Amino acid sequence: MSFFCTTFAALLVIRKLYQLAVAYTRMLTLNIETSTDVCSAALTDGQRLIASRMLAQGNHAHDLPLFIDSLLTLMRSEGMQLSAVALSAGPGSYTGLRIGTATAKGLCYGYGIPLLAVDTLQLLCASLLGSGFEPSPSQLLCPMIDARRMEVYTALFDSSLNRLSDVEAKVIDTDTYADLLQERQLVFFGNGAAKLKSVITSPNAVFIDSIVPDAKYMGLLASSKLEASDFADLAYFAPFYLKEFQVTVSHKAQDVLHQHK
Repeated sequence: MSFFCTTFAALLVIRKLYQLAVAYTRMLTLNIETSTDVCSAALTDGQRLIASRMLAQGNHAHDLPLFIDSLLTLMRSEGMQLSAVALSAGPGSYTGLRIGTATAKGLCYGYGIPLLAVDTLQLLCASLLGSGFEPSPSQLLCPMIDARRMEVYTALFDSSLNRLSDVEAKVIDTDTYADLLQERQLVFFGNGAAKLKSVITSPNAVFIDSIVPDAKYMGLLASSKLEASDFADLAYFAPFYLKEFQVTVSHKAQDVLHQHK
């Protein structure tokens, strides 16, 4: 009887050691995306998606902690250990980026793991490819994030997700990308692309609807940063707002202020 007990105990120890070895060789990343109205989080092992949570038009401050708790509970139940936190770092919503950054930093400090800052526009391109769209090598990708009024945050990428231009806050009009559209096709997508769609008529403009930056497509971008030890500085990291936050005052409030001057 003691032989079987000893053998069983040894097997348990071997199994535990195997689980620990697997845990330490994984590149398990918790990915966070809060740059737009969509809130999402995902667990990835390298490029492989383990689980994800997403809600359109969500309340980031309320929904993100619930998503993360659910994913970390799953992680612990599988005996896995977190290697890093990846954050969609902007540009995008000022409030959303602040919530995502504060949450990501807190997790990194708590677990003692690095922070990976991912370009939100590049993530939007990865989400486009994840949706099943296959761009041709000659097409340029132009993700657009709404920046209020007729303005968008945008940049140009090739079909391999390499950024070809600086990120900018671009005012949309009939001349937007007119020169490039004479030469080749541009693929527009993201929640800011509808603004361009309403004013442009070029046959070289391709519009793909319903593409949002989604944390479940962050694995490739995050794992490449983790492999290269391309870590953000936890103490000094700030999201890429591109534009400073501006407080607007309604006309009614302005009238009240003038009355009290």
